[in-house]
Amino acid sequence: FQEKQYVGFATLPNQVHRKSVKKGFDFTLMVAGESGMGKSTLVNSLFLTDLYKDRKLLNAEERINQTVEIIKHTVDIEEKGVKLKLTIVDTPGFGDAVNNNECWKPITDYIDQQFEQYFRDESGLNRKNIQDNRVHCCLYFIPPFGHGRPPGSYTSSGFSE
Repeated sequence: FQEKQYVGFATLPNQVHRKSVKKGFDFTLMVAGESGMGKSTLVNSLFLTDLYKDRKLLNAEERINQTVEIIKHTVDIEEKGVKLKLTIVDTPGFGDAVNNNECWKPITDYIDQQFEQYFRDESGLNRKNIQDNRVHCCLYFIPPFGHGRPPGSYTSSGFSE
């Protein structure tokens, strides 16, 4: 005896699941933190890829003068038939300046812009091929120095002891 295939709304979750797996997923990960904290290493290890092979490393003087940039790296990954369009949003220059009072501003502006763009796209007439560039996860790397600065680091009044 063969079971009848039911096509009602009760099968909607299965239909949505199949459609999503076939279409694939978008995932945007932002990494923020000072240079040398291991952001690139963690991302490459997590996703078994080398997203930073064309990266130019800056010397100390170039890092001090650098402003916070927003750089996107995109890679398509497939695992067991499930497609993932992975976008890594890197923030070189974040926290590297002598005065970091507003270094977070370009990052929050970027996140806000992506959410606003998605909302505009979703509110429009053609919603079929919306590109989801919203930041889904942000990893913030905290320096392991505790609350104080490491000996020999620069403070506003000069070098610490």
